[in-house]
Amino acid sequence: MAPILSKFTALPLFFSLGICAVYEQLSDLTQTTFDFVIVGGGTSGAVLANRLSAQKDYQILVIEAGPSHKGVQDIQVPFLWRSLIASEYDWNFTTTVEPGLSGRSISYPRGHVLGGSSSTNAMFYTRGSKDDYDRWARITGDSGWSWDELLPYFKKNERWSPPAEPRNTTGQFDPSVHGFNGSTFTSLYSHVQDIDARVISAAAELGDGYEYNIDMNSGDSLGTTWYQGTIGDGERSSAATSYLTDDVLDRSNLHVVLHTIATRLVASNGSSPDVPAFKQVELTGNGGQSIVSASKEVILSAGAIGSPHILLNSGIGDSKDLESVGVNPIVDLPSVGKNLTDHPMWNVSFLANTLETTDNFTTNATLFAQALDQWTTDRKGPFTNSVTNNVLWFRLPDNSSAFEDVPDPSAGPTSPHYEFIIFNGGSTDEPRVSTALVVVSPASRGELKLGSSNPLDQPLITTGMFTTPIDMTVAIHAVRSARQFFSAQAWDGYVLGERGPTAGATTDEEIDAVIRENSISIWHPVSTAAMSAKDATYGVVDPDLKVKKVEGLRVVDASIMPIIISAHTQAPAYIIGERAADLILQEWAA
Repeated sequence: MAPILSKFTALPLFFSLGICAVYEQLSDLTQTTFDFVIVGGGTSGAVLANRLSAQKDYQILVIEAGPSHKGVQDIQVPFLWRSLIASEYDWNFTTTVEPGLSGRSISYPRGHVLGGSSSTNAMFYTRGSKDDYDRWARITGDSGWSWDELLPYFKKNERWSPPAEPRNTTGQFDPSVHGFNGSTFTSLYSHVQDIDARVISAAAELGDGYEYNIDMNSGDSLGTTWYQGTIGDGERSSAATSYLTDDVLDRSNLHVVLHTIATRLVASNGSSPDVPAFKQVELTGNGGQSIVSASKEVILSAGAIGSPHILLNSGIGDSKDLESVGVNPIVDLPSVGKNLTDHPMWNVSFLANTLETTDNFTTNATLFAQALDQWTTDRKGPFTNSVTNNVLWFRLPDNSSAFEDVPDPSAGPTSPHYEFIIFNGGSTDEPRVSTALVVVSPASRGELKLGSSNPLDQPLITTGMFTTPIDMTVAIHAVRSARQFFSAQAWDGYVLGERGPTAGATTDEEIDAVIRENSISIWHPVSTAAMSAKDATYGVVDPDLKVKKVEGLRVVDASIMPIIISAHTQAPAYIIGERAADLILQEWAA
């Protein structure tokens, strides 16, 4: 996607952190023992903080490595999300050399701020398919992770709202599958673009595989759909703004410490000699170092990179790998950091016969200022949008030869293999219309490992993207599908020819090379602390999210997904937090 004019700005800080139990540095925290210690104030961690602290008898500590989200304009304005990449609100991870990406190392943004990546992402609200979650239930042996059992949690999380720019949205979503009284605002796109009608017309013209789907979040996402995002009243709705509101932060039993890194967990004796407990957390921050304790549980919610990194630094992981970097192995759990899965993304773009693209806001400072002023004044205009107004989801044809010798990596017939994200731009040099292409049911796997025994060093991240042939087969099919889509009569006079790296690629081999040389991550890492059945010999956590072979420790974030969903991963991260909160509260109430 085209670069965005990045003007990192902060709104006036109208919200005083002083009235809340939010500490700017570790030394301000005087209490050291809590009932629950939550490591990470991101998408899942914020949900836990809210739900657990609603029980006034429980003392809750949230440890957040980043700063507060409050007053940061680039977080609040949906259109400015790209300016958060490589900023102080980004962990700024980098992968190792990727064999499936022509030996390139790629940047790997993750949210380094209260709210985690929900405060920095592109705000897609996509649940995935019914088959995705029913596969989770089969793998774990727990029907609680099935679509039917999780749908109430999706609705509990969601507060569906009208777009910031009012219009008739009848027929653009199915109200029966949404929640209207939850915490996180969701809505359709706000600002109408001139390509929207062409997308719908092209899909209707092409028919088979492109059929209109009134709501991609119904459990069957296939077809041509309208964008739904975590946006309310023209502003980003994040885990921080929706679950850590001022009234929640005012709870006397909730404590949040910012700018503080959990370096490792400290082992102690458990209920039996061969089962250690991990109820202490070693912290470091701009206020020094400390150790805090949980009388009930430590809960890792540091994300698919942070949580396995902490486990490994604590001596929980593959013993041989830990010994090789000088970390004393305490619990041999080889699956920690393994099974990393992500969605690869690249663009196909076309010269467009228009003067109106979103790239104009990058190249024209006057237009940028006007759009920002419109957003600031009345929360309307193009800056109320994120990336796209239309998302399309596809499966390979039922008679495809791709699966003659290899299993279909998708979860089932309601799960797509790839995605189109249509956007009105793609170059600052000429007007374009483009689609980002995403392989959403990948078979490739990567891993996260330690590079040293220093917990403050970044981990070694390898996504493994395009290391299995079937993913490239899907990717090549997606490129040809994109060309078909933009060749529809609906684009006559508007699309003038393919541009960019894919333009000259015609053979499968040429398309393969272009994809490997240009793909990046869409930043959906999952499964590095994967959930498995309680008696499984693999995996990191049981279906109740307790870490195997230890006591007093759970993982609650996207890392526990047993297999990646065929959609963007923000919505299930919320739901993991919601279900985990119920599991924890039910257990400790017994």
